[in-house]
Amino acid sequence: MSDAICPNAIRTVTPADVPRLRALLQALSDEDGGTYQVGSQAALSRALFAPAPLIFALIADQGMAFYYPDFSTHRGEAGVYIQDLYVTPQARGTGLARALLAAVMHHQAWGARFMTLGVSPENIAATRFYAKTGFTPRGYAMMILDGLSLKELAPKDLAPKDLA
Repeated sequence: MSDAICPNAIRTVTPADVPRLRALLQALSDEDGGTYQVGSQAALSRALFAPAPLIFALIADQGMAFYYPDFSTHRGEAGVYIQDLYVTPQARGTGLARALLAAVMHHQAWGARFMTLGVSPENIAATRFYAKTGFTPRGYAMMILDGLSLKELAPKDLAPKDLA
């Protein structure tokens, strides 16, 4: 029997999947050398199952993908951003990662015409996988603003409507 992954084994997460989903996220963080705990089960549930979800996720026995809408002003098209893609070490090389990416495109409902993601330059195996799949570098680095710097930029007493 082939080790190939059956696409039907990939499904949309349910609230009952959140503990396993969080465990897979933590494994991804640990493998990336992260020294932090990932979001709590409660935070993940709020983001996934809100009336207007902030993020979507698919799960399989040995992997998962988190994704959300993206939009390119350069292309004038909707896309999908892969926030996290993880396959357990024992399932690598079985086609699960590629199947998860394909399932994301099948499950997204906003007409995505492209897919983007970030990958650590130190993760050579992932970089090779993405290149083999057809991903190309975007030509710029992703950056984040949070903590004190974000508070200084947008003080708490500044209402969101005032940012427009």
